[in-house]
Amino acid sequence: MATRGVEFANVSFTLPGGRQLLHDISLSVPPGATTALLGRSGSGKTTLLRTVNALLRPTSGRVLVGEDDVAAADPIALRRGIGYVIQETGLFPHMTVGRNVGMALELAGRSKTEIAERATEMLRLVDLPEDAGQRYPWQMSGGQRQRVGLARALANSPDVLLMDEPFGALDPLTRAEMQTMLRDLLQKVGTTTLIVTHDLEEALFLADRIVLIDSGVIAADLKAEDVRDSSNPAMQAYVAATHPRGNSAATSARHSGGAA
Repeated sequence: MATRGVEFANVSFTLPGGRQLLHDISLSVPPGATTALLGRSGSGKTTLLRTVNALLRPTSGRVLVGEDDVAAADPIALRRGIGYVIQETGLFPHMTVGRNVGMALELAGRSKTEIAERATEMLRLVDLPEDAGQRYPWQMSGGQRQRVGLARALANSPDVLLMDEPFGALDPLTRAEMQTMLRDLLQKVGTTTLIVTHDLEEALFLADRIVLIDSGVIAADLKAEDVRDSSNPAMQAYVAATHPRGNSAATSARHSGGAA
């Protein structure tokens, strides 16, 4: 799969009332890498994520996808090249799962045959049964709906995949199983991925790189393997505040490769 990197160049974002959520952030996300934006609620990580697909426009600075400035791009065309997965999936309840998955292709004017074939391929890729495409979202479990949301995000072979707390609403066991599925899938497709999370264990399990955001600034930027032994005070505090999972059911399930 073709992929492009993402560049944040001196990005700031201020609300109309004057509250500044992002402060002069510069960050380079290399093509094909999985980067976790880690931080507590309200730190600015989701705000930063949404500047990539132009859901929010920076007050100052630039965001580039590959060599293309997001501010100069047509938003619809831009978003067709960016997959977006949110916590509650955002599926259309009145449409079948197959049509939900193929929606981006439908909007791009692809043939019904091509859409159906691609939807089937993507559902298989996220380990859903062949008949899943004929069901409706309300007929599926939370974990299955999250798989559908991921299949939809990847159906149009995006350059970039954005994930905003994708598993936050799932129970611990299902969440662990979904994390294992996602990590294997990302290694397979090789797309540039940004994952927003406040869960340190999730970030370390899924990402090559951890970027800690605190009060709208980058407090730490580390390789995943360097996080626990980092001398960065902000990262040390975040690690210290995390309760080890040890041999919990969630951790065991993550490595079992079970389905959700």
